[in-house]
Amino acid sequence: MPIDDIELREVPHPSAMDRIRKFFEPSPAYTPINTEQDNDEEDDDDSSQTLEAASEPPFSWLEYCVFLLLGVAMLWAWNMFLAAAPYFQSRFESNKWIYNHFQAAEISVSTTTNLLSMVVLSKMQKNASYPKRIAASLVINAICFSVLAISTLVKSSAGAYFGFLLVAIFTASLSTGLIQNGLFAFASGFGRGEYTQAIMTGQGVAGVLPPLTQILSVLAASKPANDAEAEDESNKSACIYFIVAVVVSVLALLAFLYLIRRNNRAEALRSTKRTTIGGSAEGDMLTSSHHDDTPSGRTPVGLWTLFRKLPFLSAGVFVCFTVTMIGFPVFTAEVLSTSGVDDAIFIPLAFLIWNLGDLLGRLLTIWPTVSLTHWPFSLFCIAMARFVFVPLYFLCNVRGRGAVVPSDLFYLIIVQLLFGLTNGYVGSECMMGAGEWVEAEEREAAGGFMGLMLVGGLTAGSLLSFALGDV
Repeated sequence: MPIDDIELREVPHPSAMDRIRKFFEPSPAYTPINTEQDNDEEDDDDSSQTLEAASEPPFSWLEYCVFLLLGVAMLWAWNMFLAAAPYFQSRFESNKWIYNHFQAAEISVSTTTNLLSMVVLSKMQKNASYPKRIAASLVINAICFSVLAISTLVKSSAGAYFGFLLVAIFTASLSTGLIQNGLFAFASGFGRGEYTQAIMTGQGVAGVLPPLTQILSVLAASKPANDAEAEDESNKSACIYFIVAVVVSVLALLAFLYLIRRNNRAEALRSTKRTTIGGSAEGDMLTSSHHDDTPSGRTPVGLWTLFRKLPFLSAGVFVCFTVTMIGFPVFTAEVLSTSGVDDAIFIPLAFLIWNLGDLLGRLLTIWPTVSLTHWPFSLFCIAMARFVFVPLYFLCNVRGRGAVVPSDLFYLIIVQLLFGLTNGYVGSECMMGAGEWVEAEEREAAGGFMGLMLVGGLTAGSLLSFALGDV
């Protein structure tokens, strides 16, 4: 070929975006585990492929909705305690110290109990029955909030009711630890990240409804004629809050029991197919046990082993919720409007906007295009970047002492909405991605471990938030 006919092409230099993308790409030593693809490469036998397909449970919208309802039930109890804060204030008016410190006591007892229970439950893997833990949690919640509803009809001293409330919070937090450990592990056993996303979305829904209810109740309420009428209205409102929590727990329990029965029937059918295709011994060996009510002893997976396999995802979810607890509960209750909006409306509105952003962030993870589960380090970096929201709060009207940026829209949209959105997105992505980086038999343990890291972040953030209390 003549030299003149040869087309010379310049080799393009990598752009800045290419360098950034390469920086976030996982290294060869840290890549997702794709058990199905590996099996296909190692064994091309048609019967083995058919057997594998028969053992993999398909996605089900019914199962997705059940997991979403269970996610709602998981955080509904805590949000009911927040929504009932005005009622608790009315019960503690006679004791100034309790009145000023009961919310800090709530957070301390709740997060500490939740964390300790998660640590203990994560250690108890070998003979763990995750379905039983979930069911026990829902039963305990229903009983606890039934007693709280009855307590609105009983008069007592502030000290006695404070002690009773702490016991109730301890019980509800223990229940939350059971369902967090059991539900994330149970969902991870299905091998479908969509079900973990459903749990996270349900938690977002549980955060949106209480402040919305509070806003509507304030707008609709008529001014009481006297103190006795005001106390009666407060008692009725709190009783309704607690009864709703009971109803949610019962509905979630019924839906979960139906899910267990449905999957037991489906598993029996898949076992029959596997026996027909690959022989009874092989089919029994491959039978899934993630929904078995009485599991045989499983090989425990150490927490350090799981951390080594999930370093950035576990650290990311820990940092994400630590930052959230440092800023969200403290400042949302203390930032006031710069345009004269009533505090009884503005503060619940701020909670609502944050929770709407959180819910939107969780829903975004359904869209595969924006998923970062294959780039765990990028999720960790975003989690660390969320620390910028803490100083942003100080630009707003904290405790009514004036704002550097005197704009309610700046506070509600730039601070609250984006803070909530990043929480929902990063937290959900980290939880969903865990199953991609461990072996199939480690998914349940990985789900429980990620739940532990989530609760650890909540606890660390709640303790650090006390440092900002007097700022």
